[in-house]
Amino acid sequence: MCTTCGCGGHDALIGGKRPTRSKKEGPISFRAPHSVVPHHHHAPADTVQSRIVQVEKDLLNKNNNLALGNRSYFAAQNMLVLNLVSSPGSGKTTLLVRTLEMLKDKQTIAVIEGDQQTENDAERIRATGIPAIQINTGKGCHLDASMIGHALDQLTLAKGSLLFIENVGNLVCPAAFDLGEAAKVVVLSVTEGEDKPLKYPDMFSAARLMLLNKCDLLPYLTFDVELAIANARRVNPNIEIIQLSATNGAGMDEWLNWISREQATAN
Repeated sequence: MCTTCGCGGHDALIGGKRPTRSKKEGPISFRAPHSVVPHHHHAPADTVQSRIVQVEKDLLNKNNNLALGNRSYFAAQNMLVLNLVSSPGSGKTTLLVRTLEMLKDKQTIAVIEGDQQTENDAERIRATGIPAIQINTGKGCHLDASMIGHALDQLTLAKGSLLFIENVGNLVCPAAFDLGEAAKVVVLSVTEGEDKPLKYPDMFSAARLMLLNKCDLLPYLTFDVELAIANARRVNPNIEIIQLSATNGAGMDEWLNWISREQATAN
């Protein structure tokens, strides 16, 4: 939880601007201030811990309420919204760019990009001709529903649009924060360990789909695909899994077909 790891969204930039007020909510407040959990050298450990737990609950409750607002907006617009999550280096942005190039002539798409710093990934998205809003979270390790609401204020989205949210590279905190998306899609690359689902069970439990990426590299690795799949299903028996390569295109049609089915459900 972010009240434990110390990250926060108070220094976030949405589209290069510091947010003040969203059209969809009241004054912005990304996290409870440090003063809510005062540091006192003589406070009993159980008292301090109970205060931390309460702040965590308050933080998630506020986020969940804002996520409900986002979800209502998406439903009213018949939009499919997918939250792409992964650890750094999984090939998530390359996969997203390949996806956009294959879909952009067929439908209206937009992207919300999340990174601690830089607009590098947003610029890669814009190079495909797809509009992208960059959220820089500063010290924050995840996107939250409030940030998404503010980013939506800067996007003009037609009904029936497809919206991708590329979350900050992190398999911990993004698992707990609902953004109002239809589904979390976790990207695991074959250059990572087969035990990632066991190490980060909350993320794989929260995901509807796992994309096993960089499969073109399997001949050069000792990665055990069946073990990785078994570990993912040990954590989440209902998780769907697609093996693909954003580089050579293998499995991309299956991924696009999955998106198409989800859109049919959303509409």
